[in-house]
Amino acid sequence: MASETQGVPQLELESVIGFSGQVISGLRVHPDREYLIYPLGSAVILKRIKDGKQEFLHGHTNNVSCIAVSKGGLYIASGQVNFMGFKATVIIWDYAKRTIYATLLLHQAKVEALAFSPNDKYLVSLGGQDDGSIVVWNIETKKAICGSPASAHSAGHCLTVQYSNTNDNIFVSAGSGTLRVWELDVPNRKIRPTECQRGKLKRIVKCLEISEDDKFIFCGTTSGDIMKVNLKTGLLSDCGPLKAKYSLGVNVLRVLKSGDLLVGSGSGTFTLCSSTNFKTLKKVELEKAVTSIAIRGEGQQFWVGTCAAQMFRFSYDDFKAELVSTGHNSAVKDVAICFGTSELFGTCSDEDIRLWHIDKPKELLRITVPNMTCNSLDFMADGHSIISAWNDGKIRVFAPESGRLMLTIDNAHRMGVTAIAGTRDCKRIVSGGGEGQVRVWELQPPGHRLLETMKEHKATVTCIKIKSDDKECVTASSDGACIIWDLVRFASLQMVIANTMFRTVCYHPEEYQLITSGTDRKVAYWDVYDGSAIRELEGSKAGAINGMHITQDGKHFVTGGDDKLVKVWDYMEGSVTHVGIAHGGSITSIKVCSNNRTLVSTSADGAIIRWRFPHPASS
Repeated sequence: MASETQGVPQLELESVIGFSGQVISGLRVHPDREYLIYPLGSAVILKRIKDGKQEFLHGHTNNVSCIAVSKGGLYIASGQVNFMGFKATVIIWDYAKRTIYATLLLHQAKVEALAFSPNDKYLVSLGGQDDGSIVVWNIETKKAICGSPASAHSAGHCLTVQYSNTNDNIFVSAGSGTLRVWELDVPNRKIRPTECQRGKLKRIVKCLEISEDDKFIFCGTTSGDIMKVNLKTGLLSDCGPLKAKYSLGVNVLRVLKSGDLLVGSGSGTFTLCSSTNFKTLKKVELEKAVTSIAIRGEGQQFWVGTCAAQMFRFSYDDFKAELVSTGHNSAVKDVAICFGTSELFGTCSDEDIRLWHIDKPKELLRITVPNMTCNSLDFMADGHSIISAWNDGKIRVFAPESGRLMLTIDNAHRMGVTAIAGTRDCKRIVSGGGEGQVRVWELQPPGHRLLETMKEHKATVTCIKIKSDDKECVTASSDGACIIWDLVRFASLQMVIANTMFRTVCYHPEEYQLITSGTDRKVAYWDVYDGSAIRELEGSKAGAINGMHITQDGKHFVTGGDDKLVKVWDYMEGSVTHVGIAHGGSITSIKVCSNNRTLVSTSADGAIIRWRFPHPASS
């Protein structure tokens, strides 16, 4: 990847929407109080609180699974998930230089949790359930001091680790039926565990916090209560609340300077409770499970992250939730920019469509269809409706201002609707399905009418583009064919075949050529009239190309795919002019706005990235 992008100018990043909210305690505030730190796919993002400016730390090869920030603020550590049988990396980042300080490789498949010692001397890492070991690293030498199985054979998996606040040689681990205080013996390169005595209490501990004076360990459990254990003696001193337990378990805990606790639960309840009797002092209900609580400074202000990829800001005094950012919490399937204007764009993912303002990355509207997946969307040319393709075989048409459902076409396709496009005159919709059929629908004031079904594709239709005069369209399919259809006579005019699963196709604005791309990593140019191949470019060194779009003047096109790179191409030269490096997941879709100012790309990790398009429209 490095060799491929060498010497090519980089695209200028304007903003990023997204946050991996399912990572427990993934959202942090740096001790300098200026930056929020959080994961997005395989990237770690630093976002300046003052003006929202974002920076990226790239180095992981797969999704980030945990994040820790050292007390002094010199280092950030992040761990990742990997495929079974492969080692999972821990990266220590130099915060000041924004570079990799050390790469640590020992754990199998997943790094579950990380914690820095109070004086930034050591880092302790915990492997996931396929690994089950704890390793202590010396930060200065970048080497492992020692390791040990995290829990006894009789106990379950270990889920979390936390370092003492005052002693570099003491840390605590906990999980399913296990709670241990570890002592590090550096000269003998050993760690020795002491089991804590919990009497008859059987609990699965999801999160740990140690009080500032190191007297007590607070353990949040899946049963929805909090255990308070004496760190010195390892004995249980209290457990509560007795009656009103936290629904769906305690996901995250933070101890404030006052000694009180901030508690985030799996049902979205966020509370401030007393650490002496666990009585609730303040309480707010959020939409989905709370997964992160990050305290800024002395605790006057804190950020809360949820598994729905939302971030809220709270002040200690009024304890009101202020929504700071939203994003998709699963792969974004498609992006569409409103035709003619470049103000609005829409994205879709599992169960929702969202509309965003292009200049301020702010969510304007959310349309949710529970338990369904939206595969593709498009704006009608007049801007009065959004047409969308869903996996339950329905086409749904919504109003962009209110999100009101204007029309549903039931049973549009047997195996789900996979691609959709609207004609310029706004009177017809062309849809493609999982079974390979292409259907043309006429929109009439009271409803709709099926005009024709065209059956030639043998597999999923992946992309549809309609010619500007509405008389022809082209469909790409994973059967290795692209077909040009006559939309007046409903017959196929031309077919191009390649040894690939086509993912995307575009008409050149002058409409005498097509460009296609797919799993063979090639960008191919074709003649529209006789279907002959004109030229072929190597579009990517690794992985399929999933998205492609041509500018309105036809001089440039953009591609994105599994190599996570956004590429801007010169159409005539067939060469890459700019590369965008920021995505942490496979790029799923990409569009350039009609005035050539902005480029929007989306990826499988839920990210939406806005870039400055480097070639302004020539007037």
